[in-house]
Amino acid sequence: MKTKLNTLHSLISKRKSIVSFSPEIPVNEDLMLLFEAARWAPSSRNQQPWRFIYATREKQEEYDRFFNLLDEGNKNWVHSAPILALSVVEAISDYKNRPNRFAFHDLGMAIGNLLLQATAMGIFVHQMGGYDVEGARNAFDIPERFEPVAMMAIGYRGEIDHLPMELKRKELQKRTRRELGEFVFRGGWIG
Repeated sequence: MKTKLNTLHSLISKRKSIVSFSPEIPVNEDLMLLFEAARWAPSSRNQQPWRFIYATREKQEEYDRFFNLLDEGNKNWVHSAPILALSVVEAISDYKNRPNRFAFHDLGMAIGNLLLQATAMGIFVHQMGGYDVEGARNAFDIPERFEPVAMMAIGYRGEIDHLPMELKRKELQKRTRRELGEFVFRGGWIG
């Protein structure tokens, strides 16, 4: 018997990129469950081109290597996040040693799984593009066939009282998205 689902799944609508994190560090088993969810994402030719590097506040020196790569705007709020991570993609496939044009798509699928798993567990993930990409390549000895993609702050929601007013407003604003008609076209390109 088929079940018809007529509403958007709450894990999708509840996901949010927060800027106020609790100092509580999720236990390692929970963190590994996020990466396990990423592991099960589909990928072209089953290449699984994603990689993740992370650090927790438990090892401040490792954490600082991530933090110091961030742009100043991100440093203003991310200091409360107990975990920082970097997603990396294998842009040159080991299959025929050529560019994998699906690699970033596949990484996106893995991140999507990670985000849904995190949301189900009450963990928040805020992805960031504002960081020193070449600095990350050097800091983490990332091989040339791989590309650093996004930094992530990971943890539980924290109190917003300590945030500056601008960040507090950002934290409280309603999530918005484009209307379907702006990006879904039947039969051909519109727009």
